Amino acid sequence: MIDWLAAPLAFGFMQRGMLAGVIVGVLCAVIGCFVVLRSMAFIGDAMAHAVLPGVAVSYLLKGDLFVGALGAALAVALGIGALSRRGAVREDSAIGILFAAALSLGVLLISSMRTYSVDLGHILFGNVLGVSARDLVLTGSTAAVVLAAVLLLYKELVVVSFDPVLAATLRLPAERLRTTLLVLLALTIVVSLQTVGIGLVSALLITPAATAHLLTRRLPRMMAIAAAIGVASSVIGLYASYYLDVASGAAIVLTATAFFLLAFLFAPGR
Repeated sequence: MIDWLAAPLAFGFMQRGMLAGVIVGVLCAVIGCFVVLRSMAFIGDAMAHAVLPGVAVSYLLKGDLFVGALGAALAVALGIGALSRRGAVREDSAIGILFAAALSLGVLLISSMRTYSVDLGHILFGNVLGVSARDLVLTGSTAAVVLAAVLLLYKELVVVSFDPVLAATLRLPAERLRTTLLVLLALTIVVSLQTVGIGLVSALLITPAATAHLLTRRLPRMMAIAAAIGVASSVIGLYASYYLDVASGAAIVLTATAFFLLAFLFAPGR
């Protein structure tokens, strides 16, 4: 058993992939708790697909794909906040409009590239085993910034999420906090692309948090359980992908889904 566990870790790419998976698993789980509790699941999927035009522009300009993806995600996050501010447009309508526009622009730009299927495949489907030392530093530093922001703004984010009336009474900047949460979500999605890709990032964001929500009703405990599930899913999924020779991102997400089904079937009904 020890040899079975140690064999994959003899390779540098597995060590980097494992560490990246653990970081992303914790980050997605923590932010995912706010996404689940605020019923924002659709926005995670929308913002994941909205990075396509930024990736395409960076590719055309021979720039850094991460920078392009981050720019597109932040633009969509701020756009959603601006359109839905003060109830002028419903948030789900703003998400739908910008999601469709960004996705269409991304498809239009990518369709003009003859080699996009090869060069952009890791963005679409993830490539956790291709994580470089530079990618690992970028992922870790971004995750540290996002988690530090959540820690510093924890009380304010909880009040705005659960009791908007109290937030207004306390004169908290609700719109600014909502926009901040959207920006943190954008950062989380972008750093997760290398691990699971655009197609699966929303699942990694939602599934561990939804699983934890079946097991507890206290937010700190929910975050801890979700983080543990995210880490376990990443580790087990990577081992499965190594020994079964299957896609790593898909294995990670399916492992998280298995945890969810177990919780759904056997969680205490309270």
